Formats: sequence, C-alpha cells, structure tokens
Amino acid sequence: MEKIGLIAGNGEFPLLFAKGAKAAGISVLAIGIKEETSKELENLVDSIHWISVGQLKTLIDIFKKEEIKKAVMAGQIRHKLLFSDIELDEELKTLLLQLKDKKTDTILGAVALRLKQLGIELIDSSTFLKDYLPEKGILTQTKPTEHQWQDVSFGLEIAKTIAGLDIGQSVVVKDKVVLAVEAIEGTDEAISRGNLLCKGGAVAVKVSKPNQDMRFDIPLIGKRTIETLINTKTAVLAIEAGKTLFLDREHVLKLADKHGISIVAV
Repeated sequence: MEKIGLIAGNGEFPLLFAKGAKAAGISVLAIGIKEETSKELENLVDSIHWISVGQLKTLIDIFKKEEIKKAVMAGQIRHKLLFSDIELDEELKTLLLQLKDKKTDTILGAVALRLKQLGIELIDSSTFLKDYLPEKGILTQTKPTEHQWQDVSFGLEIAKTIAGLDIGQSVVVKDKVVLAVEAIEGTDEAISRGNLLCKGGAVAVKVSKPNQDMRFDIPLIGKRTIETLINTKTAVLAIEAGKTLFLDREHVLKLADKHGISIVAV
C-alpha cells in the first residue's frame, strides 16, 4: 500500500484529507502539531506522531525513518505562533535566518524546498478533495443585490492585490469602501474587525493568491466561517471558484439561507 505523510494543521481540512486518502487506499502517517491539530485525527490515520510547531528536525527525522517520499500540508498553522514563546529547534532557526522575509509563502516554500532536498515531495493538498472546490455560481438560494455585486467586484480586485503581496487573502467592503484587510490574524477576525465599522450588510471577499501554490495555504471556509458571518451580520461572502475548499457545505448553505446571507463563487 502506498504511504503518504500528512503534516496536519488546525481545523477539519486534515481530517477530510485523511478520510479521502484512506478511501483511496493510501496509508497515512500523520504529524500532529500539539498547538494546532485536533486529537480526532488519531482515529483517522494509520499512525501519528505529535510534535511542537517549532520541531522541524523531529518532523524530518520521522519522515526519514518512516521512508516517506510524498507528503502533504493540510490545515492552517497560525503564522502568529512565530511571535509566541514556543521554542524553535536549530533546524527551524537556521531555515528562518536564511529567509528574505517571513511571509507565509516564504516560510512554507522554504520548508517544501528542505523536504525536497531530502527526497520528500510535497503534493497538492487538495488531492482526494476535488469535490470540495466549488465551481462558479451563486451557491445559496439567497442572491446578492446588484449593489452587493458591485461590492464583490470592487473587493475582488483589492483582495487579489493584497494576496499577491502575501499580506492576506480576504477583504471586507461596503459601498465600495474597504473596511478591513486581512493580515496575520486570519479571515474570521478580519471579517469581525471590518463589521465593527458598519451596522451589518458588508461584503467579504476571500481569494487565492495570483499564483496559488496548491501544496499549501489553500483558502478554506466552513462552519466557523458561517458562524462569523452570522454574528457580524455580513450580507455576502464571495470566494474564488475552483481554488477555495468549502467544508460542511450543506450545513453552511442551510444556515446562510436561514440568515439571509449570500455565498457566491466567482
């Protein structure tokens, strides 16, 4: 049986990947991140090793010992952990010191290169999950108004610009005014922050990067997203078709329609 290494971050993405891989007859060896990964993953993989987010050498040693040749990164590892008091091993310290900056893509790209040097190929993290990438269209029964569509178009241009700079991948707009730009805090917090400046009815736009590397940092929405949209009275969420993982789709769309929220893939 073919074996794959799973570097698991937070949320449901790693769980779904593990299920998809198992359904395809692939053996999964997981690296769980103590600060991020759900314990539920233990029940979905063939074996799992728990490490701290700062233990890159331990991760490499495990993959080498288990003769892993292909691996995937699934789930977010929060960028802000870099500014916590988590101890970094010498392997990770050396890697970070060599970087021109500490943007998400720069760090993940460096890790991918280090793994490649050791004969470990990082593959597309949406492998086995293509059904979770919506095609273009209005996904809810609730449709945006013409005015909201204008905000979607306006926000899409802004979001693509900041994504290209690797700042973030989401913006919140209303009446063609930018209320919030996502940075290190993540999409949900950006949506919450943006809606503090208006009395509901904002449009949130979430996109991939212009040259999105599907091996890591794929845009994702799910249960937590819809809870944020409801709590902030956001009117519309626009996501990029074909490049955004949509988890718990039936549940999310049902709640969106119940609360009069439009979700569209553009």
